[in-house]
Amino acid sequence: MGIHVIKMPDIGEGIAEVELVAWHVKPGDGVSEDQSLADVMTDKATVEIPSPVKGTVLALGGKPGEIMAVGSELIRIEVEGAGNVKAEPAAAKEAAAPRAPARQAQAAPAAAATQEAAPAKPEPPAARPAAPAAAPPARRPGEKPIASPAVRRRAWDLGIELQFVPGSGTAGRITHEDLDAYARHEVALGHAARAPGGGAPDSAARYAERNEEEAIPVIGLRRKIAQKMQEAKRRIPHFTYVEEIDVTELEALRAQLNAKWLDQRGRITLLPLLARAIVVAVREFPQVNARFDDDQGVVTRYSAVHIGIATQTDAGLMVPVLRHAEARDLWSSAAEIARLAEAARVAKAAREELVGSTITITSLGALGGIVTTPVINYPEVAIVGVNRIVERPVMRGGAVVPRLMMNLSSSFDHRVVDGAVAARFVQALRGMLECPATLFVE
Repeated sequence: MGIHVIKMPDIGEGIAEVELVAWHVKPGDGVSEDQSLADVMTDKATVEIPSPVKGTVLALGGKPGEIMAVGSELIRIEVEGAGNVKAEPAAAKEAAAPRAPARQAQAAPAAAATQEAAPAKPEPPAARPAAPAAAPPARRPGEKPIASPAVRRRAWDLGIELQFVPGSGTAGRITHEDLDAYARHEVALGHAARAPGGGAPDSAARYAERNEEEAIPVIGLRRKIAQKMQEAKRRIPHFTYVEEIDVTELEALRAQLNAKWLDQRGRITLLPLLARAIVVAVREFPQVNARFDDDQGVVTRYSAVHIGIATQTDAGLMVPVLRHAEARDLWSSAAEIARLAEAARVAKAAREELVGSTITITSLGALGGIVTTPVINYPEVAIVGVNRIVERPVMRGGAVVPRLMMNLSSSFDHRVVDGAVAARFVQALRGMLECPATLFVE
């Protein structure tokens, strides 16, 4: 047997260090070729590190949240054959020997206890799923549950305390299936309590005080988002301009286009139409399609319109870029926006797809509220925020009629964009969106 050391790879573009976001294995796990070992992050791009060999994990080279240099040791794997590490002198082996058990000490006690108890009380695999129904998960006091952001959000929506959910994933990670099983168990208990003779639910337990705390490290994408937001608010004096827009005709046009071309060309949403309006408007207002290098004191205006599309993912907010929106028709923009959003949501967006925007659109969709104050995507100087569309009574021609209304909440960098320029820019967007034929008049 030999040892194969995997070092932090060179991800490219002069990157000297990356952040270790998550491990998918732990000491003692068997791994196969091309199996994902860890996630690392540079800027906003998450990269999976696969295993080039088959073997058993001996030691991990860092903890989630650590910044690791390219070329540093990421993981050690025991393999059949010689491996890629030369044999160490006996003295060095003796000196290094205590470190391996220490690194695995956290994971070893639970596994050792299970192995020692197994001969005395064997448990068939089929009986294990029933264990959570009888008792809380075997989680040590103070031990925090491991779960992805998506699982945590779903548990919050279901009103489930993750501390009491047993995890079946690697290192006890809680999966969506574990949530489903726990929810079914709780429903069964509820039915039993309501059944004849079952008694009423325990009101004292339902309204008992709760004092649990959960410390969640701010690492990975969440840390990058925090840093970007802090930098944007620290550097940029924001001001927000809100305008009400009647999108009745725009929505009618969109419905007609989708009714006629959906099968052949795909679905049109509001965003491609707004992107087209921005493309036309920035010809008159190039001040807003720009980036400000405040360290050098230089504003760069662009003829190309690279629109950032703020996208919510399970890991946090990402901004993939619709490149050269000025050269795209509605369907090309719609298809590219959909592709970029999906790539961001499944963490497959390439680094080059997440940088280089010159102006950004942000939308909360149906949750868009009435007014927002969006944060500028530094070093850009403008961001256009979309609020939800609602049907409201509006006075038109002396009569009250129902109309589809939407607010645009747009923020600007007041150092380089004057208030009057920002207002005229938004009014230009309003004019085109309220009379959508003007979007296509050159």
